[in-house]
Formats: sequence, C-alpha cells, structure tokens
Amino acid sequence: MDGRGQTRITAVMTTIRQRIAGRSLTPGDRLPSIRAMARSMQVSTSTVVEAYERLAAEGVIRSRPGSGFYVAGHLAPLSLAEIGPRLDRAVDPLWVSRQSLEAGDAMLKPGCGWLPASWFPDAGLRRALRTLARADGAVLADYGTPLGLPALRQLLARRLGERGIAAPPEQIMLTESGTQAIDLVCRLLLEPGDAVLVDDPCYFNFHAVLRAHRAKIVGVPYTPSGPDVDRFAQALAEHRPRLYVTNSALHNPTGATLSPVVAHRLLKLADQFALTIVEDDIFADLEQTPAPRLAAFDGLDRVVHIGSFSKTLSASARCGFVAARADWIEGLADIQIATSFGGGRLAAELVFQVLRDGTYRKHVEGLRDRLARAMTEVEARLKAVGIVPWLEPEAGMFLWCRLPEGVDAAEVAREALAANIVLAPGNVFSLSQSAHGFLRFNVAQSLDGRLFDVLRAAIRRQEQSRRLAYRSG
Repeated sequence: MDGRGQTRITAVMTTIRQRIAGRSLTPGDRLPSIRAMARSMQVSTSTVVEAYERLAAEGVIRSRPGSGFYVAGHLAPLSLAEIGPRLDRAVDPLWVSRQSLEAGDAMLKPGCGWLPASWFPDAGLRRALRTLARADGAVLADYGTPLGLPALRQLLARRLGERGIAAPPEQIMLTESGTQAIDLVCRLLLEPGDAVLVDDPCYFNFHAVLRAHRAKIVGVPYTPSGPDVDRFAQALAEHRPRLYVTNSALHNPTGATLSPVVAHRLLKLADQFALTIVEDDIFADLEQTPAPRLAAFDGLDRVVHIGSFSKTLSASARCGFVAARADWIEGLADIQIATSFGGGRLAAELVFQVLRDGTYRKHVEGLRDRLARAMTEVEARLKAVGIVPWLEPEAGMFLWCRLPEGVDAAEVAREALAANIVLAPGNVFSLSQSAHGFLRFNVAQSLDGRLFDVLRAAIRRQEQSRRLAYRSG
C-alpha cells in the first residue's frame, strides 16, 4: 500500500480514537459499519477494514463475527487533547496555556492572555487585604451565598447599567471566573452532541470547554466588524446550534469590535432560530470607548452576559459573574452548588473592597493609557521584522498579526520556545486550522527586545529554507 493509503488508514483510526476519547463512542458501542464508515470518510472499504483490524489488534475495539466491531474495555478517562484534530503540541491550546502558566520569570510570555503582575493595582489590593484582615470571622471562613456577595452584585448591576445592560442584582450570579461561568451555562443549556457556534478564530479555551461538554463545535469566519453574517445564517440553518459563544467587544484574539449593524442582524437571526448567545465580556474595562453589547440590545432574553476581573484587577483573586434571565439564574445557582457548593466569598469580598474604592477607576484609566502606548510600540517593532497586524484595535491588549508569506507560525513558536519565549500560533485559535500564518501578541508582555530578535531570526531561517528548497527542486 502506498503512502496515501497509509495516511487514509491512519485518518480512520484517528477518527475512531477521537470518538472514543470524546465519549461519543463508549465501551460496548457498535462502530459504524465498514461501508458506512467508508462513505462518511470518502475512503475505500478495504481502507476501513485495515484500520478496524489494526485497532482490534491494539485492543481498542473488538470484532464480533457476523455482527460488526465494538468498542472494547472500560470507559476511558476524558482526554481533551484527543478530541478534535490531532495537533502538534506547539499548536495545542491546552499546551500553550500550560506553558504560559508554568513559565518562570526567565521566560517571556507574549503568547499569554494576561497582564504582567506589575501592571495590577498592587497598592489597592494590599489595602483591601488589610481591611479584610479586620473583618469578622464569617468573611474569612464561611461559605458564600448561592448567588454571591449581595453588595458586589448590586455594584455590578450599576456598572452593567452604565453599559446599557439592565441586570438587577437578582439576575447576577458570582462565579469563580469567566471560564467557570461559561462552563455553568454549558451545563445548564447543552446536551452532548448539541451544536455550538464559535468565531473562527476565537479564544482557544472556548474550544476546550465545549469539547469537555461533548458539543459539536462549528466555526464561523470572523471579520473586522464581527462574524460573517451570511456564513452565520448558513450555519444556523444547517446545524441548528443551541449556543453561540463570542466576545462582542475587544474580540480575542483579533482585537476587533462588533459593529451595531452586525449586532442587530445577529440578534434577529438568534430570535429566528431560537439561538442563545453567550457574550464573554471580560475585557470590558480595557475599552477606551464602549462598544455595542448584545445583552444591551437584547435585554438578557437570548443573551447571557459574562464578565470577570482577572484582566484588570487580579488573576489570582478568582471572581467572575454571569447575568442572565431570572429563571436561568436559579438553575445556574443549583448547578454551582452541586459542582462547587459555595462560591469564593473571600475573593468576592476582596474585589468588592477594591471596586468601591475610587482608585480602581483611576487604575483602569492608567491601564488603558499604558496599553495604548504598548500597542503603538509593539506594532511598530513587529512591522520592522515583517509582521503586520490584521487590524489596528481600538483598545485592549491583543494584536492579531500576519507573518510574512509562507512563514509557518507553529515553526516560529517552536524556535521561540527553545529561546524561552512562549508564543501563541494562529491555529491555536482556529477551528478550521486556517490561521497557520498568524500569531497573537499580548502587547503588555511583548516589550522585551529579545522577542523581536528571535522573531527576526526565525522568519529569516524559514525564508532561507524555502529559497533553498525552491532552488533544489
């Protein structure tokens, strides 16, 4: 059998392993028939026979003569890395996150999604901690209430009102993070196999969370003004998704902002197809000028609004929130009690102490200015090595950048890692794996000159290799 035949066999085997890892096939389940699998993967029946035989030899499946092939063994532990396309670990989103989180001070982290520790309001946090140290014992030791600290929820209701979102305190529930809020919403609204729309590209952890819920993820191309509305409508008609998960302001990774026209068209389509939109708004305080919020237009009917303080206040004090319909808040509170019992009361008290202090607003204003200066500097230094922003964001911390023609971001990331630099290659964010020529840069983490030296050298090596290959070919 030639190389192409071997590749097809491997593809069939990988598909079966991914279905088992994702638990769409569990022990004792019958595999698709040989003919059905051949049709679905557009390969020959002999290819499927060979793939099934190899999987049987490995003990992954077993044959029942006259009946077919069945999944063998006990239920395997859920493996997120095995669900979806098999990726090089340099472009595996979970791997990128782990590298960023585990990196010591000696490593540069332009691929991470948070600010340097020195950019957070250290003095305000210490002052709030001293206040909490004098609080009564219940604050320091007791569980929080099901919806979370009432005083913080009242403050959040006022802050959301400033952005045009009418959310009374009883429709706001505190969570331990924005990610936990999304996870709880998925637990409430999704069943395994439900379709969910995401932007392509989008924040890579959306993929991981949805795979953990065994959802069918469908990507929609993203434009500088929001998702491609025609492709969005097509995906709705074809897949009938339950959810759409997105950032409406300071989109991650592109830095784009949703336009009012696109926002209205999305909400009309959501109403037509009974779609719920999960609006992740964790970068809200980094905006210079507030962008349209889907939750403001919608009134929390078909939109669930999520936020947190890890990007502006502290990534260590884990506190987020979700604003939703009143009947859904009750269900979310029950799920949170079932999965984590009481919320993080101490973190909520800390956030409340800092937010009610007028210095937080001054801190955020200074942070926006600091990010704007970093954005200008990093953009200029990237352009000097041939890396060009896809667009110039109005605010925020991310630059979504195109590499020179023919340069592969994953290869650049591998070279950078050898130099103690963690990058975020484009395909980490792309469900379709169509962003191999892009990198996302966190401008606050990209001010060290070593980064640009490594990028310049990595690009030069790839371009030289391509020229040599062209001449020898």
